[in-house]
Amino acid sequence: MLEAESTHYNTETSHEELDHERQYVAGLYARLDELRAEKVQQLAEVRRTTAMGSHQNRSERDAFATLYEDRLAQLNAVDDRLVFGRLDLDDGEQRYIGRIGLSTEDLRQLMVDWRAPEAGTFYQATAFERQGVRRRRHLILQRREVKAIEDDVLDPSMLTEGESLQGEGALLAALNSKRTGKMSDIVGTIQAEQDRIIRSSLPGAMVVQGGPGTGKTAVALHRAAYLLYTHRDRLRSAGVLLVGPSSSFMNYIERVLPSLGETGVVMASLGRLMPGINAVADEDPQVAEIKGRSSMAKVIARAVANRQRIPAEDRVLDVDGQKVTITPKQVRRARDKARATGKPHNEARLTFVKILLRELTDQLTEKVESSSIGNNADRSYLAEDVRSSRDVRVALNLAWMPMSAEKLLTELFAKPALLEAATPELTEAERDLLYREAGSAWTEADVPLLDEAAELLGEVDASGGREAASREAERRRDLANAERTLENVQQSLEDSGVDGVLSAEDLAEHNQVQDEVFSTAERALSDRTWAFGHVVIDEAQELSAMQWRLLVRRCPIKSFTIVGDIAQTSAAAGASSWQQALAPHFGDRWQLEELTVNYRTPAQIADAAVRMANAAGQVVSAPKAVREGRWAPVIDRVSDPVLALRQAMPEELAAVDGGLLAIIAAPHRLAELTKALREDYPGRVGHGAGSLEQDIVVIDPHDAKGLEFDGVVIIEPAELLSAGRVGDLYVSMTRPTQRLRLISTGELPVGIEV
Repeated sequence: MLEAESTHYNTETSHEELDHERQYVAGLYARLDELRAEKVQQLAEVRRTTAMGSHQNRSERDAFATLYEDRLAQLNAVDDRLVFGRLDLDDGEQRYIGRIGLSTEDLRQLMVDWRAPEAGTFYQATAFERQGVRRRRHLILQRREVKAIEDDVLDPSMLTEGESLQGEGALLAALNSKRTGKMSDIVGTIQAEQDRIIRSSLPGAMVVQGGPGTGKTAVALHRAAYLLYTHRDRLRSAGVLLVGPSSSFMNYIERVLPSLGETGVVMASLGRLMPGINAVADEDPQVAEIKGRSSMAKVIARAVANRQRIPAEDRVLDVDGQKVTITPKQVRRARDKARATGKPHNEARLTFVKILLRELTDQLTEKVESSSIGNNADRSYLAEDVRSSRDVRVALNLAWMPMSAEKLLTELFAKPALLEAATPELTEAERDLLYREAGSAWTEADVPLLDEAAELLGEVDASGGREAASREAERRRDLANAERTLENVQQSLEDSGVDGVLSAEDLAEHNQVQDEVFSTAERALSDRTWAFGHVVIDEAQELSAMQWRLLVRRCPIKSFTIVGDIAQTSAAAGASSWQQALAPHFGDRWQLEELTVNYRTPAQIADAAVRMANAAGQVVSAPKAVREGRWAPVIDRVSDPVLALRQAMPEELAAVDGGLLAIIAAPHRLAELTKALREDYPGRVGHGAGSLEQDIVVIDPHDAKGLEFDGVVIIEPAELLSAGRVGDLYVSMTRPTQRLRLISTGELPVGIEV
C-alpha cells in the first residue's frame, strides 16, 4: 500500500484544488486533440499525393503515412484517463504524470510519460525516502473529467490546519471497482515493489514469482511497455514477444498495452507460435505430459534421421532404356557426406542427391562408352537423362524424402512402426497414447514439436536459403538508399512537424514493392526464425520443457521476463520449481524477484485457498492481502449441483451488483451448466473465456487462469484436484475480487473448512 498520509481538504480548499486540476486537465486534452488534428491533416496530405511521382517517391510518402497512422493510433488509445498523477517537488516544480508525454509547440513540458526516469518517483517515493517529493497527487478521472483528487503527503510540513486523514485511497478504489471482462492497466496505482521490477535492467532472465492477486500480469505488461520506451533503438526492429497461456487470456489483456502508449509488442498464445498453425487446447493431460518432455527433442531428431534410409539391397534403375544400379554402400556414403555438412535435412538433401546423381551418371556414361567403341561423342546429355529418370527420382526420394514439419509429425503419430522406431525410451502404453489418425487437429503440445522438426528439417524448398540471401542483399541496398534519402529530406521532415524519428529501416521497408504492408508484429508471427530482442512470458509455470526450448529459440540472446507462480501449476508437463524449469536453458544466469502483496483477493478467500493448498501438501507463497472483503467463502453441501447453482444465482448476482460472475467447473460439466443458466438468464450467459462480454461466464480452470471476476462459484471443487496437483482448484479459488462460493455433493478438499 502507499506509504504516505492521504489527506482531504476543507470544502473551500477542496473546490479550489479540484477546479484547478480540471482546468489543467482540460488543457492537456486540448493539446491531445490538437496533435490528433495535426496528424489527421498530415495523413490526409500524404494520401492526396501518394499517387503522384515515381515509385520511390510514393514509397517514401507511404512510410510517412505509416508514421502518422502509428502516432494517431497512440493518441487515440490514451484518451481514457490520459493523466493520473502530479508530483509537487521540493524546488516548487509541479510535474504531471500520464500515459504519454505531452509538450507545447515551443517544447514546454505539459506532462511526463509514466515510463520516463523523471516519473519514477511517482511510484517509488515514500514518507521515509521522499526523493525530493513533497506531495503525490492522484487524479481520479472518469473519461476526460476529474471526479476527485487524493493526495499522499510525504512532507509533514505541508499538513495544515483543517486537513485530516481520509480512508480508502486510489489503490483500494481501483481494487473495489467492478470487473468488465477486459483487463485494466494499473499505471496510476503501480506500487513500489512492482515499479522496481518494471524498471529493472533489460539484459538477462528475470523471474517474477508472485501468488494470486499480486499483479504479476500487470507487471509483465507494464514492463513490456517500459522496455520498448526505454530501449526503443535496440528493440524497435527485433520487437518484444509477450506470450500468454491461451487465446482467451490474450483477448483479455489486449487493450492494456495500447492504453499505456505502446503498440509495438507482439502478443501470442503458445498455440500461435508456429506460423500457419492454429493449435487447439490439449485434451488429454497424459499426452501433453509426454509431448512436453525434454526427451522429445531426441525423438524428433530420430524421426528425421530415420527418414534418411539405406536400402536393404541393390536396386536396378531404368534410365531411358539403360540399366544402372544403386547400392546400399553408395547411399550410405552419400548420406554420411550429406550429414557431415551440418545442414538441416532438406538442405543437406541437395548434397545427398548431387553425390548420387554424379555416381549414377558416371556409371551410365561408362556403360554407354563401353558399348560405343571409338565413338567420342559428347555425353553431357546423360546427366540430364539420369536427373529426369522416374526410377532415379523414386529411389532418391525413398532414401531421402524432402519433408515438412507437419508431414513428419503427422506420419510419426499415425504410423505405429515409425513411432516405435523413434521412441525406444517410451513404453508401449505411452506410444498408444501418442497414436492418432492423420488429419487430427494440432494441439498446443504439438507446437514445440513442430518447431523442433522445422529446425531440423529446414525449408522444404532448398532454394529458399539462396532466395533469402538474395532478399537480404537487396534489403541492404535498399537500406543504403534510404539513408541517403533521409539525409536529403531531413529538413523537410522537421518542417512538416513529424514527431519522433523515421528510421532508414522504416523507409527501406516501405520502398519494397509489395501488395501488402506488414507491421513488425505481423512479420514476426509469420517468420518462425524471427529473433526477438526480449520475451515476456506470463503463467510461465505451465510451460513444458519443449515449450521452453521453443521460446529460447525465439530469443537467442536469452533476454526474458518470466512471470508466474509455481503453486498455480496445473499443466501435467508444467514445472514444480523454477530451478527445474530454467536450469536446462539458462543455467544459473537468472534472477528471482518476488511480489509479496495480494491486491486482488480478499483476505478471507486468500486464506482459505492457502489452507487448502497446504493441506494437500503444496507449499505456496501467501502474499499479504490488502483488504478483508465483505464475505467469507460460502460453502454449500448439496445433492444436485445444477439445482443448487440455479437456487444460489439470485444471491450471487445481487452480491456482485452488476459485476462479472464466473461459474468454474471441470470441462465435462460446462455444457450442462451453461444450458441450465441460459434457461434462467437468456442473453446473459457466456461459455468460455471468449465470452467475457456477458456478465455470467461458465468456464473451466484452464481458461480462467490469469483472469479475475467479481464473484466466483466453483462446482464440485474436489474434481479440480488431480494427480497430487492443487493448481486448478487453487487458481479457481483465487479468481474473485469480492465473493467466493463452493458447491459440492461430496467431501470437500481438506483445509477449505477450518
